[in-house]
Amino acid sequence: MMEDRWLVYRTEQEMVRIPIQAVVCVKADGNYSTICQADGRTVIVTMQLGEMEERIADMLGTDHPFMRIGRSLIVNMSYIVYVNPARQKLTLSDCRTFHYEESASREALKQVKSIIEGR
Repeated sequence: MMEDRWLVYRTEQEMVRIPIQAVVCVKADGNYSTICQADGRTVIVTMQLGEMEERIADMLGTDHPFMRIGRSLIVNMSYIVYVNPARQKLTLSDCRTFHYEESASREALKQVKSIIEGR
């Protein structure tokens, strides 16, 4: 499903190309977005999170593992290993090489939990 598919960001000065299976999450940072990768590296691009969400949809269509969670986070759902709405905690991991802990609103995490549980 995710093989040979890439997120690509271009400006006049730069191009960033990351395989989607390497993207763990994208975090909002004002007018910028930080792409967090499975190898621990991050890439900062000059694009707001809403624009990044649209870019993902344009490049990958509807068949992609990314989900917007709240106002400040897009996650690769393939890496969600822990959701606790009461504590507002979300853990993203491949259970071998990386482990990201994020926070999000209770309501957003309740929705994520329901989707993962198939409700």
